[in-house]
Amino acid sequence: MFARLVTMKLKANSAEEFSRLIDNEIVPLLRKQNGFRDEITFISQGRALAVGISLWDTEEDAVAYKVTGYREVLKALSKVLKGRPKVETFEVANSTLHKLTAKAAAKTA
Repeated sequence: MFARLVTMKLKANSAEEFSRLIDNEIVPLLRKQNGFRDEITFISQGRALAVGISLWDTEEDAVAYKVTGYREVLKALSKVLKGRPKVETFEVANSTLHKLTAKAAAKTA
């Protein structure tokens, strides 16, 4: 499993709009991408910084998303972001998410 860690600076008073965009536009777009597993988003207490972590089945899936879907995400978020986000990709060393997903799949099989 792979993760994309995206760190974003938010424009003043845009945290609520950012959250709305994530729920209504970004997550539906991510669900259409091959290998997408989950999106976790954090907003700092000062509401000036946001971090998004998307989880992917493979590194190839994460890279393909960068080419096919990430531009749409940037376009949708452009009204609430200050500057360009910082993006890093990691191999997931440990996660309870994929363990929970595997247990749920075993129960339904």
